Amino acid sequence: MGVTVEIVTPGDGKTFPRKGDRVTIHYTGTLLDGKTFDSSRDRGIPFETDIGVGKVIKGWDEGVPQLSLGAKAILTTTPDYAYGSRGFPPVIPPGATLRFEVELLSIN
Repeated sequence: MGVTVEIVTPGDGKTFPRKGDRVTIHYTGTLLDGKTFDSSRDRGIPFETDIGVGKVIKGWDEGVPQLSLGAKAILTTTPDYAYGSRGFPPVIPPGATLRFEVELLSIN
C-alpha cells in the first residue's frame, strides 16, 4: 500500500523538493478506468502547494519529493494514500486507487 512513482521524463537529477518546500506542479488525476477527475492542465494554471506537511494527499507528500526539477512521472496512490474509504464524492468513489500524471515545474 502507498504510492508508486514511474518516471516518464527524468528531471535534472539533482534538485529535489524537501519537506516544507513550496512546489509548482502541473497534474492530471485519473481513476484506474482512465476517467479524469481533476486537471491543472485543463485549467491552464499550475498547482502550488507546500509538500511533505499534510496539505495534500499522502501519496503526493511521499511521491513528489522523489521527483527532481523538471521531471514528469505517474504517481499511483492506493486508497490509504489518497481519499480512503470515504472517497471524494461525487468525483472520486470510496476506496479508489488514483493515478496522477505530474510535472514538477518549480521548487520555490
